[in-house]
Amino acid sequence: MTKGFDADCPATREILNRVGDKWSVLVIVILADGAKRFNDLKRSIGGISQRMLTLTLRGLEQDGLVKRTVYPTVPPRVDYELTPLGRTLLEPVTELAMWAQRHRPNVQNARAAFERAAKPPVPRRGT
Repeated sequence: MTKGFDADCPATREILNRVGDKWSVLVIVILADGAKRFNDLKRSIGGISQRMLTLTLRGLEQDGLVKRTVYPTVPPRVDYELTPLGRTLLEPVTELAMWAQRHRPNVQNARAAFERAAKPPVPRRGT
Protein backbone atom coordinates (compact mmCIF):
# COMPACT_ATOMS: atom_id res chain seq x y z
CA MET A 1 0.00 0.00 0.00
CA THR A 2 1.03 3.62 -0.29
CA LYS A 3 3.50 4.77 2.32
CA GLY A 4 1.75 6.56 5.14
CA PHE A 5 -1.72 5.17 4.34
CA ASP A 6 -3.47 3.71 7.37
CA ALA A 7 -5.94 1.11 6.11
CA ASP A 8 -7.19 0.52 9.66
CA CYS A 9 -8.23 4.14 10.29
CA PRO A 10 -12.04 4.20 10.70
CA ALA A 11 -12.31 7.86 9.66
CA THR A 12 -10.36 7.23 6.46
CA ARG A 13 -12.53 4.23 5.65
CA GLU A 14 -15.67 6.30 6.20
CA ILE A 15 -14.46 9.01 3.82
CA LEU A 16 -13.39 6.46 1.20
CA ASN A 17 -16.80 4.82 1.45
CA ARG A 18 -18.40 8.17 0.66
CA VAL A 19 -16.18 9.35 -2.17
CA GLY A 20 -15.76 5.86 -3.61
CA ASP A 21 -19.47 5.19 -3.83
CA LYS A 22 -20.61 4.91 -7.46
CA TRP A 23 -23.33 7.52 -7.05
CA SER A 24 -20.99 9.98 -5.34
CA VAL A 25 -18.45 9.62 -8.14
CA LEU A 26 -21.12 10.35 -10.75
CA VAL A 27 -22.49 13.35 -8.83
CA ILE A 28 -19.01 14.82 -8.42
CA VAL A 29 -18.19 14.37 -12.10
CA ILE A 30 -21.50 15.93 -13.20
CA LEU A 31 -21.11 18.88 -10.82
CA ALA A 32 -17.68 19.61 -12.32
CA ASP A 33 -19.42 21.80 -14.91
CA GLY A 34 -21.11 23.93 -12.26
CA ALA A 35 -24.24 24.08 -10.14
CA LYS A 36 -27.16 21.83 -11.03
CA ARG A 37 -30.69 21.46 -9.82
CA PHE A 38 -31.88 18.17 -8.32
CA ASN A 39 -33.90 17.09 -11.37
CA ASP A 40 -31.03 17.95 -13.72
CA LEU A 41 -28.77 15.69 -11.66
CA LYS A 42 -31.38 12.93 -11.62
CA ARG A 43 -31.77 13.09 -15.42
CA SER A 44 -28.00 13.02 -15.87
CA ILE A 45 -27.57 9.93 -13.71
CA GLY A 46 -29.47 7.08 -15.26
CA GLY A 47 -30.81 4.51 -12.84
CA ILE A 48 -30.56 6.50 -9.62
CA SER A 49 -33.71 6.74 -7.55
CA GLN A 50 -34.88 10.02 -6.05
CA ARG A 51 -34.22 8.63 -2.57
CA MET A 52 -30.67 7.50 -3.42
CA LEU A 53 -29.83 10.83 -5.02
CA THR A 54 -31.17 12.64 -1.95
CA LEU A 55 -29.08 10.45 0.37
CA THR A 56 -25.98 10.86 -1.79
CA LEU A 57 -26.31 14.64 -1.95
CA ARG A 58 -26.98 14.84 1.78
CA GLY A 59 -23.88 12.76 2.55
CA LEU A 60 -21.70 14.83 0.22
CA GLU A 61 -23.06 18.01 1.80
CA GLN A 62 -22.46 16.63 5.30
CA ASP A 63 -18.83 15.92 4.38
CA GLY A 64 -18.34 19.43 3.02
CA LEU A 65 -17.99 18.34 -0.60
CA VAL A 66 -21.25 19.74 -1.98
CA LYS A 67 -23.01 23.01 -1.17
CA ARG A 68 -26.81 23.18 -1.25
CA THR A 69 -28.28 26.61 -1.96
CA VAL A 70 -32.00 27.27 -1.52
CA TYR A 71 -33.41 30.31 -3.33
CA PRO A 72 -36.55 31.94 -1.86
CA THR A 73 -38.74 31.55 -4.91
CA VAL A 74 -42.11 29.89 -5.40
CA PRO A 75 -41.59 27.01 -5.74
CA PRO A 76 -38.22 27.09 -3.96
CA ARG A 77 -35.23 26.60 -6.23
CA VAL A 78 -32.40 24.42 -4.90
CA ASP A 79 -28.98 24.21 -6.53
CA TYR A 80 -26.12 21.86 -5.74
CA GLU A 81 -22.50 22.65 -6.46
CA LEU A 82 -19.07 21.44 -5.46
CA THR A 83 -17.38 23.25 -2.61
CA PRO A 84 -13.67 24.13 -2.86
CA LEU A 85 -12.98 20.89 -0.95
CA GLY A 86 -15.21 18.96 -3.35
CA ARG A 87 -13.32 20.46 -6.31
CA THR A 88 -10.11 18.89 -4.98
CA LEU A 89 -11.72 15.51 -5.76
CA LEU A 90 -12.32 16.33 -9.41
CA GLU A 91 -8.96 15.20 -10.72
CA PRO A 92 -8.80 11.79 -9.01
CA VAL A 93 -12.53 11.04 -9.41
CA THR A 94 -12.57 12.11 -13.07
CA GLU A 95 -9.49 9.97 -13.72
CA LEU A 96 -11.21 7.01 -12.06
CA ALA A 97 -14.35 7.56 -14.17
CA MET A 98 -12.28 7.87 -17.35
CA TRP A 99 -10.33 4.72 -16.44
CA ALA A 100 -13.63 2.85 -16.07
CA GLN A 101 -14.81 4.09 -19.44
CA ARG A 102 -11.51 3.25 -21.20
CA HIS A 103 -11.22 -0.21 -19.69
CA ARG A 104 -14.89 -1.21 -19.81
CA PRO A 105 -14.35 -3.68 -22.69
CA ASN A 106 -11.40 -5.29 -20.89
CA VAL A 107 -13.42 -5.70 -17.70
CA GLN A 108 -16.41 -7.08 -19.59
CA ASN A 109 -14.16 -9.60 -21.39
CA ALA A 110 -12.56 -10.64 -18.10
CA ARG A 111 -16.00 -11.13 -16.53
CA ALA A 112 -17.17 -13.25 -19.46
CA ALA A 113 -14.01 -15.38 -19.29
CA PHE A 114 -14.44 -15.81 -15.55
CA GLU A 115 -18.05 -16.93 -16.00
CA ARG A 116 -17.07 -19.41 -18.74
CA ALA A 117 -14.31 -20.86 -16.54
CA ALA A 118 -16.64 -21.11 -13.54
CA LYS A 119 -19.24 -23.20 -15.38
CA PRO A 120 -18.78 -26.94 -14.95
CA PRO A 121 -18.10 -28.79 -18.20
CA VAL A 122 -21.14 -30.41 -19.79
CA PRO A 123 -20.64 -34.19 -19.90
CA ARG A 124 -20.79 -35.66 -23.37
CA ARG A 125 -23.04 -38.62 -24.01
CA GLY A 126 -21.81 -41.70 -25.70
CA THR A 127 -18.11 -41.32 -24.93
